[in-house]
Amino acid sequence: MYRRVLIPLDGSERAEAILPFAAKVAGPLDAELLLLRVVEPISPVVAVAGTGVASLDVLEMREMEARQYLAALAERLEAKAIRVRTVVRLGWPATEIPAVAVREGVDLIAMSTHGRTGLDRVLFGSVAEAVLRAAPVPVLMIRAKAGQAAAVPGRA
Repeated sequence: MYRRVLIPLDGSERAEAILPFAAKVAGPLDAELLLLRVVEPISPVVAVAGTGVASLDVLEMREMEARQYLAALAERLEAKAIRVRTVVRLGWPATEIPAVAVREGVDLIAMSTHGRTGLDRVLFGSVAEAVLRAAPVPVLMIRAKAGQAAAVPGRA
C-alpha cells in the first residue's frame, strides 16, 4: 500500500500529466502526495556552453516561483480532499529526486516522461531514466503526450 507518493514536476504540462492518475490513486488510499520541484543551479544549455552559473538573485527568484507553482497545484488537489505537501530543492533532478525519496520516506515515485530522443536527449539527458536507475522505491512512469495535460485537476 502506498502512503506517500513523490511526484517530481518540472513546471511543464507534460510533467503534470501524472497528476490525474496520482489523484485517483491517492484519494481512496488516503495517501499523501509529495509534490517536488527541483530548481537547477544552471540550465543544461548554459552548462554545455560553459558560460557559468546563475546569480544568487536569479536562483532565489526561481525558487520562489517554484514554491508558488507547487502551492497552486497543491491547492487544486486539496480541494479534491487529497493530502498534499510540497518540497522545493536546489540541485540536479536526476540526483535530487531519489535523495528526496529517501529523505521523505516515500513508497512510490510517480512521474511523467517527456519522451525526448535524439539531440534533445543528448543535451538534456533523460531524468526519468536516471531516476529509474537510482530510485530506492518503485517508480511509476507514464509517457505524456501532447494534449494529455488538459486532464490535470484545475486546468482549463
